[in-house]
Parts: sequence; structure tokens; C-alpha cells
Amino acid sequence: MAKLSNLPIYASRIYFVLIVLQIPFFRIPCRSGMCTSPIQVTSSQLVASDVFPVAAVKALLYPGAIFNDLIYNMSVPSWNNVLGMYNLTDIKGASAMPDLQRLEVLAGSYFSVAGAFIGLLKPQRMSMFGTLLIVWGLVKEGLLGKPVNTDPTRAVYVYPTMLIAVLCAFSSVKYNFQKATAKPPPRPIAKPLKSSKKSKLK
Repeated sequence: MAKLSNLPIYASRIYFVLIVLQIPFFRIPCRSGMCTSPIQVTSSQLVASDVFPVAAVKALLYPGAIFNDLIYNMSVPSWNNVLGMYNLTDIKGASAMPDLQRLEVLAGSYFSVAGAFIGLLKPQRMSMFGTLLIVWGLVKEGLLGKPVNTDPTRAVYVYPTMLIAVLCAFSSVKYNFQKATAKPPPRPIAKPLKSSKKSKLK
């Protein structure tokens, strides 16, 4: 039971690493072009709407930029060039239609990123909720064909790592197995008061 009780903590940490390092979960059109992780979807929306300072968005993207550059180019990216790497420099003039057509993925990405950071402090359900929203958005487009996409280069694709993210998101929820399996304590039998009629008869 002790190992099982620590599962949400480890699952939350793995989920955080997957999110922050921008491990590809999917490939989907967004404002900046094609996004492959919840952080990229979230960052494109934050930069376009001016909700967060640019430095905060850079800090969100930089760990993943370092990880990907070390793997593919064996180099460390420049801090000043982070937005350029993700096509976010001129995103304010880009069309918001890709994000508006995929509101489930957009909202799910917000919840996933926020849940990944909050989950480090305390395992909770935000990551699971965000991941389910993303999965539903991808299923809706893949199976139901909404929105309709006629460009094969911008087709939606789901990577196998999405399954790992789903497992980690569900495992990060803390369940009280002991409380669920424990039998309720027996109810105490009420004894008659000394001053009652029953006690006087005895």
C-alpha cells in the first residue's frame, strides 16, 4: 500500500517532464503553424493575446527548446531566439481560426500545462481533465472529421507518447484505496438511561 500511495507523486513528476520537455503528443494546426505539444499550443495563444509577459512565455518554452536542440542539433539555443524557433515572433497577425476550431485541444492544453506545474506541489485532477479534453478534441477531428481538413500536410496525427501522457494523468490522481475498501465501523448499541422506565424495571 505504501508504494501504491506514492504512485500519484511519481506519475505527476513524469507528466511534468513530458510537458516541460515538449515531448510530442500530437501534431495539429495552430496559430504558429503546426504544434506538437500542449506547451506550444498554450504559448502561441499567450503570445497572440498578450496575457503573459514575453519573458514568461520564453521561460515556458526554453527547457523544451534546449532538450530538442541537444537531441537534433547538439547545440544550445539562444534565449533571444526562442520565439523565432517556434514561429511566435509575428503571431499576433496570424489567424485565430485554427485555435477556435479546436477549442477542446486549446482548453485541454491550458489545463495540462497548469496541472503539470501544480501537480509538483500536490497531485490533483487538473492534468487528467486537460488530457481528456485534448484526447476528445483529437478523436472528434480524427473520427468525426470536424473541422474538415483537405490539406494532407496539416493533417492531425497522434503520437504513441499520448498514451503515456494519458496513463500518467490518470495515475496522478490520488485515490484513497484504504478508505474505499475499509469496512464501516460497527454502530454502538444504545443503552437505556438509568432514569428511564426500562432501567427501573430491571
